[in-house]
Amino acid sequence: ETDISKAQATKAVDSLVNNIRNSLKNGEKVVLAGLGTFSVKKRKARTGRNPRTGEQLSIPERKVAAFKAGKTLKEAVK
Repeated sequence: ETDISKAQATKAVDSLVNNIRNSLKNGEKVVLAGLGTFSVKKRKARTGRNPRTGEQLSIPERKVAAFKAGKTLKEAVK
């Protein structure tokens, strides 16, 4: 429980998400103590298959957002 309104909490969470998004766009890691680490990882180019037609497709290399839970979060979930 906190003494802030729902609107203030929403604004704070939105601000946090925007800051994480902007940092990831710039290739930076974001570490939230007690929660975990957000980072950008590269997925290698690979060959895939269209499940409908069976046709092989070339899937290009791309960047994806990744999250690794921290020790405190992992322990809390056990």
